Amino acid sequence: MKKIVLALALCLSVGNLFAQDADKLRDEGDAALKAKDYAGAVAKYGEYLKATDYKDTVRIFNCGFAANQVKNYPEAAKYFDMAIKMNYNIDDSYVGKAMALRNQNKTEEFLTTVEEGIKVIPADNKNRANLEKLLYVYCIKQGQAAQKKGDLAEAEKLYKEVLDLSNKTYQGNALYSLGSMFYGDGAKILQAATPIATSEPDKYNAEKAKADEKFKKSKDYLTKAIEINPNDDKSKKILDSINDILK
Repeated sequence: MKKIVLALALCLSVGNLFAQDADKLRDEGDAALKAKDYAGAVAKYGEYLKATDYKDTVRIFNCGFAANQVKNYPEAAKYFDMAIKMNYNIDDSYVGKAMALRNQNKTEEFLTTVEEGIKVIPADNKNRANLEKLLYVYCIKQGQAAQKKGDLAEAEKLYKEVLDLSNKTYQGNALYSLGSMFYGDGAKILQAATPIATSEPDKYNAEKAKADEKFKKSKDYLTKAIEINPNDDKSKKILDSINDILK
């Protein structure tokens, strides 16, 4: 009986020591976060959370925040994802995860995270607008980069991601980007074909037909842009040019 009592006492003692060690790591993480020692906070919180089986939602979120601050984006995405799954501080967690994925250029994961966040965050929550802005800026920037490289299919895909957002200004700018891109592509095809208009009429007509398809696509996008913003002079100017070409 004495042996059983001693064993039980020893287990309780070890358990108390373990709890004290975990509490110490948690407190050190809190202190590091308060002091803006974000690298220290990530290290201490990481040890604490591992030791306590990742049950402390507050510190999971805090660790994600600190990881973003020191540009440890894979860790930030991991911890914010935990917070989302544990239904803790959902709106900020979605923004934090989206930012971490954006900064890793993980396009598909970023888009999925933003879209999921927009679905669950109420329309009157400021982080809904923050997510829309993150997606808008990212897709326009990456779309422009793809367009510059000549990958118009990828650029179109990225620009069109913006069209599902509620912000009309974002929608209008994306529509203009799409319209001007296809207008430029059509103009490029037509310019290249012009020298053979007389010498090779059949080939010229085939190329002009390709250009016209681009112009028609551009016209559709620019018409929608003007419907959203009737004062969109840039879209109107290109649209006038297209109408002259397609006469």
